[in-house]
Amino acid sequence: MTDFVLVHGAWCGSWAWARQEAELKAAGHGVVNANLTGLGSRVAEFHPGITLTTMIDEVCEQIAAAGLDRFVLVGHSWGGMVITGVAACLGARIDAIVYVDAFVPKDGQSLWDITGEYEHKHYIDTQKFTPGLVAPIIGNEGRKLSRHPLLTMLEAVRFTGEEAKIARHIYVLATGWKPSPFHKFAARVREDAAWEVHEADCGHDVMDGQRAQVLAILTDA
Repeated sequence: MTDFVLVHGAWCGSWAWARQEAELKAAGHGVVNANLTGLGSRVAEFHPGITLTTMIDEVCEQIAAAGLDRFVLVGHSWGGMVITGVAACLGARIDAIVYVDAFVPKDGQSLWDITGEYEHKHYIDTQKFTPGLVAPIIGNEGRKLSRHPLLTMLEAVRFTGEEAKIARHIYVLATGWKPSPFHKFAARVREDAAWEVHEADCGHDVMDGQRAQVLAILTDA
């Protein structure tokens, strides 16, 4: 059996991975479904001083608390920033890293660096009356989205060499959402023989849109 670490996207919570968590556990796998400060069930802990380092450290702490030795690391959307940082801390223990329609930063890049003018305007404008807390960039109908810490979008990821010790890299691209900021990351990693790229015929919430496919990719990893 395999251990998995799941990291959700911006404005979300661990609920985003709840179905996959249940299915993986039912199959006998171990799962850490990251629960991050100020988001999801921890929204009451929200404050504008939360940084990307805060989130990376919390995932590492939750991995340690669960006693995981080796694991598959998975991130959706903004969670790609977090898992890249975790990989820079714990890369030698990661069997595979899976980006699910997620941002893939290079060394020294922040989310701000790899997004465009539309996103930048949204990040700045929607936190003016709630300093440091950015409103969801996508519709909240039927969702449980909350505001998101701005500093987690401005702080850069720093590589250490640990991230290079991961043998298997996987990208899952949602093809049913256009225009999408994620096609450029899939195109970039396709050129690297160290990466596998899968396409999911659905919108950005791949875990719901192609639930069985995502589960199959994770268990294969």
